[in-house]
Amino acid sequence: MIRSRRDRGEADRVIRSLALFVLAGLCEIGGGYLVWQWWRQGAPPLVGVLGAAVLVLYGFVPTYQPQHFGRVYAAYGGMFIVLAIVWGWAVDRIAPDRFDLLGGALCLVGVAVVMYWPR
Repeated sequence: MIRSRRDRGEADRVIRSLALFVLAGLCEIGGGYLVWQWWRQGAPPLVGVLGAAVLVLYGFVPTYQPQHFGRVYAAYGGMFIVLAIVWGWAVDRIAPDRFDLLGGALCLVGVAVVMYWPR
């Protein structure tokens, strides 16, 4: 009984951590995308300001991760790659090829090892 509670707690921590990675990625990629739309595509300045605000929010999201700064940002790098591939597919309508998918899968393995491997 105690072990199952402990396992559930660990699973909850991993799920929360992954959700924070996704939120951070959406803030970073989304904020950068809005700035890009303003600066490169001629969107109104308010779009750039909104993008900058979202990027500031991105700076705070990783602080809620349970690990130390270096480990969080190392693992986030892998998540960012995967989220950028998904963003390109969903927003820019550029389907990932098999090498994008393979690279993304390898990144997720790296994230799992860096963040969640028992120490």
